Amino acid sequence: MMMMGLVIYVFAFVAVLGLCVLAAVQDFKGFRIPNIIPGAMIGLFILAFGVTNLTGQASEVFAPLLSHLLAGAIVLALTTGMYAAKLLGAGDSKFATAVALWTGLSGFAAFMFYMAVAGGLLGGAALLLRKYKPFPSVPAGSFLDKAQSGDNAVPYGIAIAIGAVVGFAFTGYFDPEKLRLMVGL
Repeated sequence: MMMMGLVIYVFAFVAVLGLCVLAAVQDFKGFRIPNIIPGAMIGLFILAFGVTNLTGQASEVFAPLLSHLLAGAIVLALTTGMYAAKLLGAGDSKFATAVALWTGLSGFAAFMFYMAVAGGLLGGAALLLRKYKPFPSVPAGSFLDKAQSGDNAVPYGIAIAIGAVVGFAFTGYFDPEKLRLMVGL
């Protein structure tokens, strides 16, 4: 039973990392994060939290459920406002909310800070691309195409994915000691 909780948790977390990479790539290529990505991330959280809770291991890897729900709700409220003000895309809002659900409040500040820093660096890169136009041939509709043609759009999914990895590290998801405790060693 203990092994099942560990296997489900590791599977879900590795899948979430892969989904973060996929979201970043999709956003870079065409400024679109498919709904299936944040939906799958939320489903994987429910699966991992549920199974580890049933096996008595949730406290080894996750914060209390309320911590995760509050982090997700805060980001949903913030990003919905940003979407309404046309500062952020709907896909970015959903993706950031799914990541915040995973980080909980323990990784929330790190996630938000590093996401903002990465977003600022992407914005700076867009300005440089607009000014110097270093790539003669780029895929139509991509970040490089839009930046070089003077569009202000930035694929914020990349910044969210970077913030996610740092937030996950602060949450302790990469800590081998947590995995060791899950199996009772």
